[in-house]
Amino acid sequence: MKKASLIISFYNRVDQLQLIIAALEQQTVPDFEVIISDDGSNDEAVEKLNKIIAASPLSIQHIWHPDNGFNKTKILNKSIIASKSEYIIFIDGDCIPAVHFIEDHLKYAKKNRAVVGRRVELSDKLSKEINPQFIYSKSYNRLWMKALANSFNGETRKAEEGIRIGNKWLNEKLGSTKKGILGCNFSLHKETLLKINGFDERYIHPGVGEDTEIRLRLNNGGYDIFSPAFALVQFHLWHKRLSRAGEKDNLVLLEETIQNNYVKTPYGINKE
Repeated sequence: MKKASLIISFYNRVDQLQLIIAALEQQTVPDFEVIISDDGSNDEAVEKLNKIIAASPLSIQHIWHPDNGFNKTKILNKSIIASKSEYIIFIDGDCIPAVHFIEDHLKYAKKNRAVVGRRVELSDKLSKEINPQFIYSKSYNRLWMKALANSFNGETRKAEEGIRIGNKWLNEKLGSTKKGILGCNFSLHKETLLKINGFDERYIHPGVGEDTEIRLRLNNGGYDIFSPAFALVQFHLWHKRLSRAGEKDNLVLLEETIQNNYVKTPYGINKE
């Protein structure tokens, strides 16, 4: 059994996924599987994706369902079921993990704990400079320095999230238990996900929603949410902001979770 299953939320952007796969091939801990959680990519994207999978030495599953709008949580639940590891890490298809990413998630994993990280928000200019050759080179290990330099003019944001210190004691000491969950960078045991019934599948709009909701339920269930101080580094590729027209609907669902004190959602992997 692999040490971890890394689930990537994906939709059509094969160019970005290619960068993620390149970064995953450089990981310091190689014993993991990759699950591409595909919310209905078109035939052209799937064909390109299959070529990437065939060329990669990584163990990769492609979990797909037909395109029926934004149904990220539904395909994530299917991906959870398909996972073959006891520990699951989630990232988004526009976020590139640093080389110690999986090592760090496993390092801070504990029973009844969700490990959460943040991301460096790369500028449009810096995002366009990144290609597979750059990631395969030693330059990728210094991307955080380029991001820091690019942040001085206000283009790249949250560059400090790219600073990694490997000392576990220090990260535990300075870490936070008060941060929320970002769906692009968190992990927990599969057993925990099954106990809370995975993601609430009623979230059909991007923006505030499914990751905040799962944090609320974990809190309700007495689970720890821990963010190490200098670890779990990933780089978010710039793109135009998605429409948040449906956020009001998401907020109604969040309020329902709060009012009912849900731990196990009735609308997840198993429908009640």
